[in-house]
Amino acid sequence: MKPIYEPKGAAKEYGDLALNIYQNCDNACYYCFAPSVLHKAKEQFWGPVRVREGIVEATKRQVENENITGKLIHLSFACDPFPRRADNTPTLQIIRLLKEYGNHVQILTKGDGRAALPLLDENDWFGVTISCMGRLAEIAEPGALTPEARLWQLVDAKHEGIKTWVSFEPVLVAEDVLQVIRVYHNYIDRAKIGKLNYHPSDIDWKKFGFDVEKLCIDLGMDFYIKESLRAEMMK
Repeated sequence: MKPIYEPKGAAKEYGDLALNIYQNCDNACYYCFAPSVLHKAKEQFWGPVRVREGIVEATKRQVENENITGKLIHLSFACDPFPRRADNTPTLQIIRLLKEYGNHVQILTKGDGRAALPLLDENDWFGVTISCMGRLAEIAEPGALTPEARLWQLVDAKHEGIKTWVSFEPVLVAEDVLQVIRVYHNYIDRAKIGKLNYHPSDIDWKKFGFDVEKLCIDLGMDFYIKESLRAEMMK
């Protein structure tokens, strides 16, 4: 097993290397792409979260054998690195290991990742996903930490001198995303923004794309608009 891999397709927009620590995810987001990629039914993918057997040892072997150093490694695509109903110790072990060999991590979570903050430095990135706020989040992402609690982690990370980022993908409520950017922009070092794909939406994507682009520019934010949303803006 070689846990560290190079993402393909749209995932490549998030990082050059990635690592998935767990099997399954209990955030139960209805829009999640992972079940189709992994050829699993959603109900199966949302089942009990299990750490991948031997993941820490396999990662150590790969890092040593391939001399992986100085890389930014994304945690994670096909799982949450901080599942709410599973032991997060393997994630912390992986972070320590990667950094011991001179690598850096780019965390993306809908869980509680504050235990990782003491392990991170100015070369790492701590990120959360925000698609919507309030009651809709309870319905769309029923197993995840509330969006408000996720955002407060960014505040904590910034106070620790850690770079922060938000994946606004998929956008479920355009105004929610715009408002989060207005309120929290001082705590967001980078924003990546993408549309909802493969599900119906009444959002005017072209208008939203230009609105969010203008807002980020006006606020002086570092931001990236995903290719699928950029394509809508060019229509």
